[in-house]
Amino acid sequence: MTWSAYGSYLVIVVLIVLAPGPDTMVMLKNALSGGFRGGLLASLGIITGNAVQGSAAALGLGVLIARSQPVFLALKWVGAAYLVFLGVQALRGAFRGNYDVVEQVQRRRGGGFRRFREGLLSNITNPKVLVLYLSVLPQFLTAESSIGDSLLLAYTVSVLGGLWLLVLLVFVHRVRAWLGRRRVRRTLDGVTGTALLGFGAALALES
Repeated sequence: MTWSAYGSYLVIVVLIVLAPGPDTMVMLKNALSGGFRGGLLASLGIITGNAVQGSAAALGLGVLIARSQPVFLALKWVGAAYLVFLGVQALRGAFRGNYDVVEQVQRRRGGGFRRFREGLLSNITNPKVLVLYLSVLPQFLTAESSIGDSLLLAYTVSVLGGLWLLVLLVFVHRVRAWLGRRRVRRTLDGVTGTALLGFGAALALES
């Protein structure tokens, strides 16, 4: 692995990371309902899921999953269903608008682990993340590349993706007073929920 090849890889990863996707929407959903801590826990779950999928791809397990049609389809449908579930949750919040009551209930139920779990499951059940690793990593690896090279490329995606989520989270936290307005919050929940439904439908319909 040369620095030149790694630099080219970084450019591609940055472009991928900056593109809004389910991870961004899930973090935003949790940041709106749980503040900085909620968004941070969801981000940590997403980073963990990314690292797990990257490890699977780097160690060769991802190829086995991708080639096993029943396993891949099951993962795809579970991931799509979970994104739709999260989207419906956000839309319900936008429709009801009683955020104080909902957040009090969530705190009593131990919302911290739930937010981490949402981030983890939304990422780890999305086979498109695994396909991304399997399609991009081999282009920068050679027959002489080691497992360490593969893991370096995989974890680069996880780290840069996590850093981008943290940048967005800090921005959301800085404008929290404006985002806390009921009308703004309902609008954002509606947009977030619709986007998650769209990502879930796209995943389900993708051949």
